Amino acid sequence: MAKKQVIVEKYDAAWAQDFRQIEQELKEVLGDLALRIEHVGSTSVKGLSAKPIIDIDIVIPDYSRFDAVVAALGKIGYIHEGDLGIPGREAFKYSGKEHLRRHHLYVCTETSKELKRHLAFRDYLRSHPEAVREYIRVKEEGAALYPEDIDKYIEYKSPCIEKIYRELGI
Repeated sequence: MAKKQVIVEKYDAAWAQDFRQIEQELKEVLGDLALRIEHVGSTSVKGLSAKPIIDIDIVIPDYSRFDAVVAALGKIGYIHEGDLGIPGREAFKYSGKEHLRRHHLYVCTETSKELKRHLAFRDYLRSHPEAVREYIRVKEEGAALYPEDIDKYIEYKSPCIEKIYRELGI
């Protein structure tokens, strides 16, 4: 059981700017290695309460660029951690990023199922305010019930996420 504090905050419009700052730093080192850089996760949905951590997917065409991406990201303090059990999503940890909002960084190919799930979920929430209200309720309840247990928090909100995935057919 993970003992990690769960903090869910009301939506903060600064999250969009925080993403742009991180994105700019990534673009400077990646150049044309990346097709695009996507702001995903709860902080990317206007009005949605979230843990104040920016989730980012760097999209590459295929794995032929992956080693070059790993090398480029390494120059600015990112370290490849592997897929952490989720195929199609390569995770990176970092150091020396005190000037940026805390974030999770992933690299996905443009055909990755995980990337498609991230984008479909984000876009669904952006266009379904009733789903946002329900997800806020569930997230805030989960954080209140399990303030020191990230695993239980994730378990609590999973049925809400799975419901949206079913509606999306993914």
